[in-house]
Amino acid sequence: MDKVIFHIDVNSAYLSWEAIYRLQHGETLDIRTIPSAVGGDPKKRHGIILAKSIPAKVFNIQTGESLMEALKKCPSLYLAPPRYELYIKSSNAMVEIIKEYASQIQRYSIDECFVDVTDSLKLFGDPVELANIIKERIKTELGFTVSIGVSSNKLLAKMGSDLKKPDAVSTIFPLEMSEKMWPLPVGDLFMVGRATIPKLGAMGIYTIGDLANSDPEILKFTLKSHGILIWNYAHGREYSPVKKSNHLIIKSIGNSTTIAFDVETRREAHLVILSLCEMVGMRLRDSGYMTRLVGISIKNNLFEHASHQEKFNLPTDQTNEIYEVARRLFDALWDGSTIRHLGVRVSEFCENDFTQISFFDGISRDKQRKLDQVVDILRGRFDASAIMRGSFVGSGIRPMTGGIGEDDFPMMGSIL
Repeated sequence: MDKVIFHIDVNSAYLSWEAIYRLQHGETLDIRTIPSAVGGDPKKRHGIILAKSIPAKVFNIQTGESLMEALKKCPSLYLAPPRYELYIKSSNAMVEIIKEYASQIQRYSIDECFVDVTDSLKLFGDPVELANIIKERIKTELGFTVSIGVSSNKLLAKMGSDLKKPDAVSTIFPLEMSEKMWPLPVGDLFMVGRATIPKLGAMGIYTIGDLANSDPEILKFTLKSHGILIWNYAHGREYSPVKKSNHLIIKSIGNSTTIAFDVETRREAHLVILSLCEMVGMRLRDSGYMTRLVGISIKNNLFEHASHQEKFNLPTDQTNEIYEVARRLFDALWDGSTIRHLGVRVSEFCENDFTQISFFDGISRDKQRKLDQVVDILRGRFDASAIMRGSFVGSGIRPMTGGIGEDDFPMMGSIL
């Protein structure tokens, strides 16, 4: 029997969970019905938008943009700070319902999970009917809506959950791809990032169908192994199993340091940031997660604090990719004052098995991942100075030695 996989995605998760909590505690205004968003610090008006309401979309409010940018578009935008413990409880409650229908559940992120319902269909019959039962129970008992994609593998199920939102069940089985998936813009395909879209456009590839019907050898020549990967994805080929997740959910992984000397040059700051990123990357890979968000914090010798964060186009666990974004954030944030404290933090995690064979825009992520793993093994067996980058030689700065950074916050609950 072919596999039947669900991808269950909470609609506007953080905002929905915040709205329901407020209604359950006596508020009469449902913030889902007004221009509203969750993210950052509303009092200080810094940080980024993590989730937005449907009315906020009218103002072109984008997930990942800064609060200041969002408020310029909609000055009356209602802002709520994130409450991660609430989100974990809501996510766990959803999983408890899903467990009544299937045992093979893999959390892809706090608001998404894959479910293998192949065996469950012996009891429940039609997969679309089962998906609707789960969807309606979540809405009735927990108060928020989900979109569910139904297919024979994780890739097509995830694509299916994006077809119709909110509160919907959609199928994309292999025989339906030409009708439902191929007419979509190529940028809607999983693993086609913003930098890849213009490269495909230059080849006359604008839809997923164009990609599926293109010459794989030309794609390989232009985009290297990543071209073959997305060509296979355009044909719906993806074979990773739904794996039970048993480790603790982690809100973020971070490292920060108070520097023993005044950092006054950009090069010195970059080296400190690289050192922090190396330890953050090592702990991220050890956790089995990939990150969607990196943040940087700076404190100068007058104890003035500044921070900024940015989302990745694609999830990553690679030190170099984390460092490149962290360095860019620092360059945009630093005003030239003397630095005494620097911190790097990553968050918004997903599990890495769904993207483990991916390549981004022609760069071999697989080779870089193997290199990172070798470095992790050597440093774990010996110490942080067992192997280090040439840029640290003669700088007086060394890779971090490990330990828990002050930005590490384990979350309550566990992935089942």
